[in-house]
Amino acid sequence: MPLTFATGSDLAQAFARLRSARRGGGGGFLARLRRTPRQDLDTLAKRILLPSLPVSDEEMARATHREKGRKLARQESWAEFADMVDYADAARLTTHGGAPAALLLAEGARADVVAAAQDAICDGAKPEPQGLEALEEMQAEHPESYPCALVVAMAHHDIGLAWRNSPQAGESPTHHLKAQTHFDRAAEILATFDAVECDSPALAAGGCTLICTRPRPGRHLARGFKTLIDLDPDSPRHMRRFGRAVLEKYDTPFAMLERAARRTAERTAEVWGAGGYVWVYLDALARDQRALREVDATLFIGGMRDILAVRDDQHVVNQLAAFCALPMAPRGLCDKELPATAEATRAELHDCLDWLLSRHLQELHPYVWARAMARPSRAPKRPPRRALVQSGRQAALRVIAERYADEIADGSSLAFSRSGMYRLPAL
Repeated sequence: MPLTFATGSDLAQAFARLRSARRGGGGGFLARLRRTPRQDLDTLAKRILLPSLPVSDEEMARATHREKGRKLARQESWAEFADMVDYADAARLTTHGGAPAALLLAEGARADVVAAAQDAICDGAKPEPQGLEALEEMQAEHPESYPCALVVAMAHHDIGLAWRNSPQAGESPTHHLKAQTHFDRAAEILATFDAVECDSPALAAGGCTLICTRPRPGRHLARGFKTLIDLDPDSPRHMRRFGRAVLEKYDTPFAMLERAARRTAERTAEVWGAGGYVWVYLDALARDQRALREVDATLFIGGMRDILAVRDDQHVVNQLAAFCALPMAPRGLCDKELPATAEATRAELHDCLDWLLSRHLQELHPYVWARAMARPSRAPKRPPRRALVQSGRQAALRVIAERYADEIADGSSLAFSRSGMYRLPAL
């Protein structure tokens, strides 16, 4: 007898009705997770048939741009590098996930110098000056080239951050003085160029990065990011950074975050619909769920749908699904008490996991899920990538298994494909 497959939409609606009938009081995803024996949940996770990519197409694209920038810098092919950045910037070239190619090229070009300095500072030593001096000489030879200036300025910024965030910074005031010296030099280099006149989102992004080094940036923050987002509304990276910056730089950020999200959504409506509201909030909410007090859940959910209508890329799908599954799990990753209205908003966002999984998810990007679990940290070293991928994959499969535990308890499996999620009966 041939199998009949329900569509993802039909299956999601049926499963939602089943869960509504079977769950008495809920208690939140992690609460239910704690009540489910780990071995049982891991057994169910084996029946989630979802292709997993340890290295996604998005990561490969980003790595390709970075490596190209690194190679050109090592070969000292700065004229070719400048032409490539100028083209990528003018064309607003991005990866499928929206990462600007110009910024990735510049990141790769300074990577060797920055990495050597970071390692020295982390070890309590003074970085060797030759690498940064070589970049300064290069910039002096190409004074009219903003791509070259951007590399040198951002190298100073990255090294300044290393001084500011080093383990010894709390015990040594000189670390902060050295950091400020690098920040000042970076600002001096970029001050000779105007991002709007150059039509350069990369320059505007560099300016916003330097604004974020100020303890109290004031109105400069909103103005800088407005210029950046207006120059490059297609890239979600800028809007996400804007949300993080508002959260980090103001004493009472939540009302400001709401205004920033709404204004950004209005200015980018032709590109993203209401998606700009989501992009500004996404990382900020993951870092501090107290911002849920201000969030308009209806607008946020509509914004996620608008995003996927424009860019139904699996990297983006995994980002939104991981966000709803982990940071937005009711009484999950948050260690702060929230008002009932904020808890209701978070539960509503968490429930979006159903349609994200059933209608959009086709492949698992474990590294995205691992990053969704991470807490902000100034630690100079990350866990090994292999460990992050493993933990991200396990977390994602357990989330899905828990979400549909009742539906596959009879031995059936859930499979994911381009046609959506469907159920395979037990043999």
